[in-house]
Parts: sequence; C-alpha cells; structure tokens
Amino acid sequence: MFGLKNDMKLQQLLSYVRKAVDDYGMIEEGDRIAIGISGGKDSLALLYALSSLQKFYPKHFEIFAVTVDLGFNNLNLDPVSDICKKLNVPYKVIKTDIAQIVFEERKEPNPCSLCAKMRKGALNYEIKEAGCNKVAYAHHKDDVVDTMMMSLIYEGRFHTFNPVTYLNRMDVTIIRPLIYVNESDIVGFIRRYDIPVVKSPCPADKNTKREYIKQLVNQINQDAHGVRNRMFTAIKQSDIGCWSSGDVFSPE
Repeated sequence: MFGLKNDMKLQQLLSYVRKAVDDYGMIEEGDRIAIGISGGKDSLALLYALSSLQKFYPKHFEIFAVTVDLGFNNLNLDPVSDICKKLNVPYKVIKTDIAQIVFEERKEPNPCSLCAKMRKGALNYEIKEAGCNKVAYAHHKDDVVDTMMMSLIYEGRFHTFNPVTYLNRMDVTIIRPLIYVNESDIVGFIRRYDIPVVKSPCPADKNTKREYIKQLVNQINQDAHGVRNRMFTAIKQSDIGCWSSGDVFSPE
C-alpha cells in the first residue's frame, strides 16, 4: 500500500492533466468529449479530472460519460451512476452481448483483442450518435510504457499509442489526458477521496499478456529504480507518432 504522502489531491491530478491537454492540443473550443468509463480507478480519475477542468479551462467543452456493458451478469454500475449525478455529467450505459460472443460462442483462447475491437466499435457508434467529436481514454503513464514494452517484446518494434489519435473513418479524435499521471498516484487519488471502484467481472482480468508485462516492468523498476520514468522519457524523445512532434493527429 502507498502511504498518505502518495495520496494525490485533485489539484495535483488536474495539473498533470492540464499539462498533457496543453502539450498536445487535446481540447478545442466547443468540443463534446465522451469519456469511456469502465468503473475502474483510471476511468473514474479521468472523469473527476475532466469534470473539474471543465469549470475553468479557457476553451469551453462538454463531457458525456459512457460505459460499454459487455454483458456479464454481475456488473453493478450504480456507483458510477451516482458519481455522474454528483458531478452533473450525463451518463449512458450501452448494453451489448460481447461477453457471450467472445467467451461462449467464439471461445477465444486470447479474448482481449476481439473484446477490445468490439467494445471500441460499440463505443464509437454511441459517441457519434451523441454528437461527440472526441473520446477520452484513461491510459496513464504506466500504460504508455507497458504498451511500448509489449510492442518491443511481442512485435519487435519500438512503438506505443499516441497522446492524440484521429480516426479517419469515424471522424472521431481519441485523447489520453492521463499520460503524465503515474498509476500509483491514481491509486492514491481514489483512496484519498474514497471513490468507489467497480471491479471488473471479466474472467481474463489480471491474466493477460499486458498484466505479465506490467509485472515484468515493475520488477525491473525495483531492481533499477526509476527505469519506468527513463523509459517514458525515451518515448517522449523518440520519433514515435506525435510524442515529440507538432503533428498531434495520426491514424491508429
């Protein structure tokens, strides 16, 4: 567990998020931004951050919270609904049969790829119907590094996702405002404000290649303290996508 000194305040979270938003031009005047909410700590931290940023950011924007319900029977989204009401953020749950298709009909041995593709498809359709031109994903700093390591180990290339990605076919822009925030700080933020987190009902949760890479990098970071930050710096100084360039839009 992390001590009280690591319990991030909302002001600190906002400072990291605003820097990312400003550095990569994530938000423009009049944007309507959908926030993909899983109910986990990362997406809830993002919800709080953008809801607070909306109150004082010089460029006015709207936010709309969306959850793609994969169809597991034991998912309770009441805590998310309550938070959205508290923050005065419109919230919608998209009901799907993705779990049945992936786990029962297809019986996928590696379900994450197909599940992610179907989930994004359902989300993108809904946000277009809602008039949103952007969608915010809750990928944090650790995710940036872990994705790079997955690409390096499993694909043989130095690559990770971009801070901002424009999807030509959907005419939707993906933004990732948490890219400067450590996962440990998100844990501290959630604990400080006693925010209820919805546990993932997915049977593959914590049993994936991504989880293996995450634990591997954590172990390396223990042996060579600060390696995660150095990896992140290497990504920022690289020619991957728009990380160090002025071109914030690139196809995914």
